[in-house]
Amino acid sequence: MHEPTTAPNTAVLVSLDFGAPDYAESLEELKLLAESAGVHTIALVEGKRQRPDASTFAGSGKVDEIAAIVEQHAEHSEHHETPLVIFNHDLTPAQMRNLSARINTRVIDRTMLILDIFALRAQSHEGKVQVELAQLKYLSTRLAGMNQDMGQQKFAVGARGPGETQLELDRRKLARRVDLLNERLKKLKRQREVMRRARNRSDVLSVSIVGYTNAGKSTLFNRLTNANVYAANQLFATLDTTSRKLFLEGESKVQVVLSDTVGFIRHLPHGLVAAFRGTLEETAQADLLLHVVDANSPERHDQIAEVNKVLQEVGAQHIPQILIFNKIDLQDLPAGVQRDEYGRISRIHLSAKTGAGIDELRAALAEMRDAHGQEAQAQERPWHPLDD
Repeated sequence: MHEPTTAPNTAVLVSLDFGAPDYAESLEELKLLAESAGVHTIALVEGKRQRPDASTFAGSGKVDEIAAIVEQHAEHSEHHETPLVIFNHDLTPAQMRNLSARINTRVIDRTMLILDIFALRAQSHEGKVQVELAQLKYLSTRLAGMNQDMGQQKFAVGARGPGETQLELDRRKLARRVDLLNERLKKLKRQREVMRRARNRSDVLSVSIVGYTNAGKSTLFNRLTNANVYAANQLFATLDTTSRKLFLEGESKVQVVLSDTVGFIRHLPHGLVAAFRGTLEETAQADLLLHVVDANSPERHDQIAEVNKVLQEVGAQHIPQILIFNKIDLQDLPAGVQRDEYGRISRIHLSAKTGAGIDELRAALAEMRDAHGQEAQAQERPWHPLDD
């Protein structure tokens, strides 16, 4: 008799259809999320329900189906490893505990999967602090369901409180760590504000690249700046904001600073938005947003709406945008620029991969830079009686 152990690189995906209109897109994103986390999917279990089961979310019949797949895989694996089970939903601590007991393997939900990817991708000190803060906030709501005996008194030397339970001690430890991380983020935010004030005092046009995850933001950033930012066909390939000077032709002395930002996704965990709010708020200080859209995605209009929703949350909804329809090479579409009825640039069709349309984008940015410089000069011009 072998005691099964969880195989971290294999998983059974579980997705239940409750009638949501974006179910198919959410399922495809789950597959991409698992792939981005380095997980090999061995099976996909689907089903339709009117509402989640209070005890196991999926119901006893579906749980038995999942357990059979897990058991069969464990029997045929070399070391009797059981695959991870990933739900495309948020589970309560009780549901997660009940499922793990019934299926006899580790069970995680969509939020835990996204948090794991963020932890994998974070490179900078600030990114790591933001991810840890989101993880701790998620964990703090689930302490009561993690161990059945947490309510019992822990009588270890040095860990006793005045009648405190282990659960209360754990909560206090988490609260202290959360406070420490929040203080670190506040310090980093103050440093960013100093840098931003320095940029504002100089002739700088601040441009931020935003968009749905995997739309090609980092590829476009690299194409424009000749940088070497990590870009891959994965969700959340970029977490840390990177800024570079962009050199454009012309006589204007205004500098252009281009920033690459984290991608968005539907049903993004609230804790992540809160933890990354400081970084995301940088977009609210930009002069221009390049909103990158995957022109090859059938859900591009919904993805645009999701990005705009997050931008509104961080107060960036009033920043001028240019929609960048990327990946036109996948549909053999021509590159080009579209203007609105006022003659302002509204859309650019391009391929960051092949370079088609990049010259048009650079020309558009030069146009925006010149307009920004003229506006700055007008604001600095001394008042004259004829102005009235």
